[in-house]
Amino acid sequence: MVVSVSVPYTQVVGEGSYADDRVELVSFREEFYRCLSARSDAVFELTDALLCSGDPVTTLVDLSLTPEHRRGHGALYDGLNCGRVDIDRLRRAVGALPLPRSGDGRIVLAIDISPWLRPDAPTSSQRAFCHVYGRGRNQAQLIPGWPYSFVAALEVGRTSWTAVLDAVRLRPDDDETTVTTTQVREVVGRLQSAGHWRDGDPDIVLVFDAGYELARVAFLLADLPVQVLGRMRSDRVLHFPAPPPGRTGRPPRHGAEFKFADPLTWPEPDSAADTDTDRYGTAVTAAWNRLHPRITHRGSWADHPGPPPIVEGTVIRLTVDHLPGNRHPKPVWLWYSDPDVGADDVDRLWQMFLRRFDIEHTFRLFKQTLGWTAPKIRNPEAADRWTWIVLIAHTQLRLARPLAEDLRRPWERPAPPRRLTPARVRRGFRRIRATMPNPAGAPKPVRPGPGRPPGTRNRRPAQHHHVGKRTKIDMTEPESETQPG
Repeated sequence: MVVSVSVPYTQVVGEGSYADDRVELVSFREEFYRCLSARSDAVFELTDALLCSGDPVTTLVDLSLTPEHRRGHGALYDGLNCGRVDIDRLRRAVGALPLPRSGDGRIVLAIDISPWLRPDAPTSSQRAFCHVYGRGRNQAQLIPGWPYSFVAALEVGRTSWTAVLDAVRLRPDDDETTVTTTQVREVVGRLQSAGHWRDGDPDIVLVFDAGYELARVAFLLADLPVQVLGRMRSDRVLHFPAPPPGRTGRPPRHGAEFKFADPLTWPEPDSAADTDTDRYGTAVTAAWNRLHPRITHRGSWADHPGPPPIVEGTVIRLTVDHLPGNRHPKPVWLWYSDPDVGADDVDRLWQMFLRRFDIEHTFRLFKQTLGWTAPKIRNPEAADRWTWIVLIAHTQLRLARPLAEDLRRPWERPAPPRRLTPARVRRGFRRIRATMPNPAGAPKPVRPGPGRPPGTRNRRPAQHHHVGKRTKIDMTEPESETQPG
């Protein structure tokens, strides 16, 4: 029987009292345990082993050697392959935790896709071709793997912390924009239910990198209190509003062209701002309001009923004096779904976009320290469970920030309190865990199974799966109608 130990919400010192920072962490750990409906003790101890292992995770079986994992390596794999996790309840628990906000009180969410590459796993199903950037010029590749879409709340200032709220695996036949908008819609709904956003609060800002259809995302999420901010390629062509219709002819739908690569098509900006920074020098921004892309009935808009919509926004051009490492700076083009933006908002928006790169630090922590892509898992369902175990471990590190000590290496610089990196918080999590109750039950001695008899062959080999989309496309052309004579 598991005994739940309650922790007081305040500690009394003399005549005063103060809030105990452990309460939020203990409550979340207990709720996480309640979300485990099968192999709950094994999955919970696997998460604790991931948090308390001081070294980067390179193989999954090494976690069974930590003192926090009181079961054998067979129980570790059994919990990962056969365990059951209530993901919907876990999402609500993560969304109910305190969220970081920007300086003006807005919630800023970064959305990005990170792949779990599995090029040497032909027996793993639902693999797709993941776009991976190479180190050299034009060295991008498409490698089989499982792409995951993450949503994370961003903090203010330079930091490697983010509050990861959701993770969804994209299947080969999924439309990236449709899955992303559905994921964002559910995340925003959970934030509203948790009371993080109420009527009258500023809109939530969604930050994307290049590669997303920003106009389609803004169109599909037009009924939500969100604004879309993302980067566009430097060869895009947008249009100003259409001029008034003439006396004859069809009314125009698009105005003059605005070519990012042709300064001759740029009129005077509607707003501009100069900002002095200590990292990039002078940042110069110029914004043009009410620009929209030309949308036609093809691609993702092929099934759109009626005429294509006009999705207006603000184009922002950002230039800086220099980049870290003496790299030659190039202009950055941003698109914001609000068509009327002033100079103060422009200066705030490009800084919000730069905070988007904090999620790259989270991906690096997931892969290089927590070993998100280290296990050689065959089933995609087990990969989903391991992904959420890593996400929950990162959430516990975020809640343990005020409790951690700076256990730095001799060659590392001291860090001020509450400014420790996630890796440094993980070093001291074993001490933090010792002060909290453990909801997992003690292991019971069991006899291992006999396994396959020696010398016998495996008569049920694993099935091999193809990579990429499997939807059949009808390539037959429709018969032409007979023209009347």
